[in-house]
Amino acid sequence: MRHIEILDTTLRDGEQTPGVRFSLSHKTEIAKQLERLGVDAIEAGFPASSKGDFDAVSAISREVKGCSVQALARCIKSDIDCAAEALSDACDPVIHVFLATSPIHLEYKLKMTPEDALENIKEGVSYAKSLCRTVQFSPEDATRSDREFLCRAVKCAIDAGADIINIPDTVGYSVPEEYASLVSYLLENVEGLREKRISVHCHNDLGLAVANSITAVGAGASRIECAVNGIGERAGNASLEEVVMAMRVRRDFCDCDTGIVSKEILRTSRMVSSFAGYDVALNKAIVGQNAFSHESGIHQHGMMEHRNTYEIMNPEDIGADKSTLVLGKLSGRHAYSERLATLGYALDTKGVDATFNRFKEIANKKVAVTDSDIRAIVNEYLDGLEGKYWIDTFQIQSGNHMKAMALVSLRAGDEVFTESAPGEGPIDAAFNTINRIAHADDVHLESYSLKAVTEGADALGEVKVKISSDHGAFTGRGVSTDVIKASIKAYVNAINKWTRAKGTND
Repeated sequence: MRHIEILDTTLRDGEQTPGVRFSLSHKTEIAKQLERLGVDAIEAGFPASSKGDFDAVSAISREVKGCSVQALARCIKSDIDCAAEALSDACDPVIHVFLATSPIHLEYKLKMTPEDALENIKEGVSYAKSLCRTVQFSPEDATRSDREFLCRAVKCAIDAGADIINIPDTVGYSVPEEYASLVSYLLENVEGLREKRISVHCHNDLGLAVANSITAVGAGASRIECAVNGIGERAGNASLEEVVMAMRVRRDFCDCDTGIVSKEILRTSRMVSSFAGYDVALNKAIVGQNAFSHESGIHQHGMMEHRNTYEIMNPEDIGADKSTLVLGKLSGRHAYSERLATLGYALDTKGVDATFNRFKEIANKKVAVTDSDIRAIVNEYLDGLEGKYWIDTFQIQSGNHMKAMALVSLRAGDEVFTESAPGEGPIDAAFNTINRIAHADDVHLESYSLKAVTEGADALGEVKVKISSDHGAFTGRGVSTDVIKASIKAYVNAINKWTRAKGTND
């Protein structure tokens, strides 16, 4: 099985993500984590571009000894000198020089003829080689370059001493078959290239960076340049975690693997995301919050029977916790019952049915129902098992220039009782109305509390009330995404307890 090297460019190309700026301490922490992750090389920065980049490359060269440290430079003597100085403490330094080779870059950006470009490549690579034992050369915008000229440029770099040839898809223009064919073409037409390491650096402008990288490996590339979470210029780079896990999960197809310690992937992703202030999309492959989550009832049932029904890798392999069955509106009774058991509830069939119906009602109003929500639903159900009154309907009128008024209908057996009453606010009016229905003239509200069971705008609100009368004090609980409904449910729950106590005492 072939070993494919992983070069991480999070600290160089990744930092070119608009709005992302890593501090020196951030860069050194990320570099040390990348070392633990097991990357073969870290592209630590572009020393000539700023003092910050120079200091970062220098610090990383001192700190990291378990992998190669690489610095970027143009084919300019001062850039190469700067890179060599910054890498002076690295145990395995690489100077990475580049020059664009596409017609549009040569004409409009560099204002060079093809022959001028070849002379610059020769001078730049040979000078870098005189200062560093390992040199990488990149023909920038290779995928939009004339193939014949690209061959000449690569051959020129090899003759000048380049050890690694990188073929960048700088603007994410290629599609997989085309990119693989370019790598094959170069191998067939550039003398000496087969003896060198061939690296690929793909951007994601068309969403094909990972696919292009994998197909290039199949065509003969031995190194992939990528970034954690796929961050980078414009639409980003090939995502390290996707490249690594694609090759690992599909070893049968790729017949290759990397030296990445996959259990460090999630930790690395979260560190980079935190330092970058750049949230990972929920549906991001491998490291997104939903990557190992299952909401569909059919999927959940399959997962409970055998996890491989809907998962092609184990979350533990990337350092994540076990798969999460996210209960939502598509979840079935089977998954719900399993969660109840996991939470320690042993409801009978009637209880499961009743709370499952309540769960579905809430799930239609929320993105996902949490364990805390389920506990609240079950507690509410258990509190109301022996209730006399059940909510039928309610209507509230309230405003800043009007007295609040509530109209409430409660069921008791086959009968429905309806009353209305005013109050100092919508909740007070509802409570007064319930008192009228229950003839609870001597009942007083002692306390009222409202809290969010979970976070977010769609959080389930839990209301707890305490009432008192000559028959004692009684508490009630109600939950709903509607705080007024939760309040009414809590008060009815307390009134039901009062009713039972009153009947017993009478």
